[in-house]
Amino acid sequence: MSDLVIRRAAEADLPAIVAMLADDPLGASRESPDDLTPYRAAFATVAADPHQHLVVAEQDGRVVGTLQLTVIPGLSRRGATRSLIEAVRVHADERGTGLGTVLIEWAVAESRKLGCRLVQLTSDATRTDAHRFYERLGFEASHLGFKLSL
Repeated sequence: MSDLVIRRAAEADLPAIVAMLADDPLGASRESPDDLTPYRAAFATVAADPHQHLVVAEQDGRVVGTLQLTVIPGLSRRGATRSLIEAVRVHADERGTGLGTVLIEWAVAESRKLGCRLVQLTSDATRTDAHRFYERLGFEASHLGFKLSL
């Protein structure tokens, strides 16, 4: 993986990113790679926000992974800044190669560089393999998450 580059995502990366978001049982029902229009609008918003770090992992000119890191200033924990890792995806051809570990380690290191004192993430309750993966990397299942669709 020595030729792997983690870089900010560009709009040209959207087809690859959306394809990865859609390439699992949960994403298949909520993503629509055939129409990139809403993703382009969302990308413009994310790209304009300095607290958002949408990145891709590129190997040999091919996008093989992605995640979004959000930096959240706050008052709790004595005014600690935290980061939130979202939408971690690894291309199907690259799963099991250690790329997911590299992406998460990058996000943790970047969070430290940005002055964060806590890194958090959520994972769908049905993704038990992902839960073991995050625990292996030192994350603790310390909270119960809730969502409300609007």
